[in-house]
Amino acid sequence: SSIWLHQYYYVFGFLLLVFLILIITCAEISIVLCYFQLCNEDYNWWWRAFLTSGSSGLYLFGYSIMYFHSQLEIDGFVPTLMYFTYMAVFSTLFFLVTGTIGFYSCQKFVWAIYAAIKVD
Repeated sequence: SSIWLHQYYYVFGFLLLVFLILIITCAEISIVLCYFQLCNEDYNWWWRAFLTSGSSGLYLFGYSIMYFHSQLEIDGFVPTLMYFTYMAVFSTLFFLVTGTIGFYSCQKFVWAIYAAIKVD
């Protein structure tokens, strides 16, 4: 319940659900592509796992450019510079967060599959 007027806000629960879906999706995509890479005997999976799920930050920045040209009516150099600066910072942070999720999920996956190998 809220502090004001005893009203319920469902936005935060919805945002938490969307964030959990984002975490699961980043982990699954990174694990699947890491598995395909390991099947092709390419064992340098570290950066590719980070960049696979981190590329969603690049998509976010590309979408912000498209949104700027199609929906926003910002005139002037300084407001445009501020918009793109904030979106670049937010997209970089999003890139780092989702890339970290992908890397740690792949690391756990690789440790799990190599722990199952029995060497005689």
